[in-house]
Amino acid sequence: MTKGQTYVILSIIFVIIVAVFAVTNVDAVEVNYLFWTQESPLILVILFSVLMGGIITASVGAIRFYRIQRELKRLKAENTRLLAKSEENGQTAERKKRSDLTKTK
Repeated sequence: MTKGQTYVILSIIFVIIVAVFAVTNVDAVEVNYLFWTQESPLILVILFSVLMGGIITASVGAIRFYRIQRELKRLKAENTRLLAKSEENGQTAERKKRSDLTKTK
């Protein structure tokens, strides 16, 4: 089983557990929203909390992914530049060796 399949299976199990938990808690509860208070079904509070947790986690993951991609692109460009410089220095050293050999003959 691959790593991706493991994540999918664990995600499905998590969704089933949350769904069962949410469905068994349908009573109305008082929710304090910083500036006001309102009664809401507990199932909505649970599902909204899980949804917001998923969105926040995905956002942080996406930000890290894009930073890593940008760093990878920068490092690839630097690697290409250094390889070109290395090849240039290698050719210069090779020319110098040839020049030294022709001078000694």
